[in-house]
Amino acid sequence: MQHGLSGLRVVSFESRRSAEMGALIRKYGGEAVLAPSMREVAAVDQHEVLSFGEALLAGGCDVLILLTGVGTRLLIATLSTRWPKDSVMAALGRVHLVCRGPKPVAALKEVGLAATLTVPQPNTWRDVLTELDLKLSIADKRVAVQEYGARNSELLTGLEQRGARVTAVRVYGWTLPEDTGPLRAAIARVAAGEVEAALFTSSNQVENLFLVAREMGRADAVRDALGGRTVVASIGPITTEALRAHGVEPDLHAEHPKMGHLLAAVASHAADLLRRKRGAPEARTGRG
Repeated sequence: MQHGLSGLRVVSFESRRSAEMGALIRKYGGEAVLAPSMREVAAVDQHEVLSFGEALLAGGCDVLILLTGVGTRLLIATLSTRWPKDSVMAALGRVHLVCRGPKPVAALKEVGLAATLTVPQPNTWRDVLTELDLKLSIADKRVAVQEYGARNSELLTGLEQRGARVTAVRVYGWTLPEDTGPLRAAIARVAAGEVEAALFTSSNQVENLFLVAREMGRADAVRDALGGRTVVASIGPITTEALRAHGVEPDLHAEHPKMGHLLAAVASHAADLLRRKRGAPEARTGRG
C-alpha cells in the first residue's frame, strides 16, 4: 500500500463517485474529507429536446455533437418517450455523431450506434472545433449540440463562425446537493487552513464551491487558502479554466483526465508542493 498522502487531509468535491474518491485518498494514506458539491437534474423545460427531436426525425439535422455520456443517454431516453425508439435510432443513424471523448461513444455503443468522429483528450471546446476543422466541414450544416449545465457560448460561437446553423439542446444541468452540510463544513475547513489538498474533477464543482462560499461570506478566505495554504489539483483544462476564473491557479494536473491519475499525481507531489506553498518543512502535516 502506498502512503504518499500520509498525514494529509484531502478534500474532494466529487459527487457521483464520492465513495470511490474517498477510497483512493485512503489508499494513499490520506484523510478523506468528502464534500459532494452537485447533483444532476434533468432539464425542467424539455422544449429544446423535443424541438430537436422533431427536426431530427424530419431530416433537419446534419451533425449532432454529444458532450457527455449522461447527456447522450438522457437525450435518447427523452426522445424515445415521444417517438418510437426504432425511429429515433434510425434518425440518429443518418446524422454525423461527434463525441467529445469516450463517454458519449460508450453511450452510443449501448444502443448500437457508432460515433462518426471522436474528439481526443483533453476534450475541451477548442478540441471539438479543431477536430471538426480537420475532419468534418460544418459550413452551412445544421448542427445540434447536446449541452449540460451552463451554456457553452464559446463552442456555439465557434460553430457559427464556421458557417454552421447551430441549435443548442440542453438535456440536463447541475444544481447543489440536497444536503449542503458536508460542503459547508468543508468550506469552513478550507478557509481555516485545516485542509492540505483540494481535488477538483469538474468545472461545476468549482462554481458550486464558490457559490456556497459566497453565501457563507467565505469566498475570499477560500480563495486565499487555495492560493497559499492548500495544494490544488485539477483533473483537466476545463476545470483549470474554471479555477482560474475564480482567481485560483492549480498546483498540478492529472496526466490523463481520470480520478486514478489525479490521485497518483497528488500522492507523488503534494508533500513537496505543500512545503513550498506554506514555506516550512513541518507543513507536511499542517497539524500542530
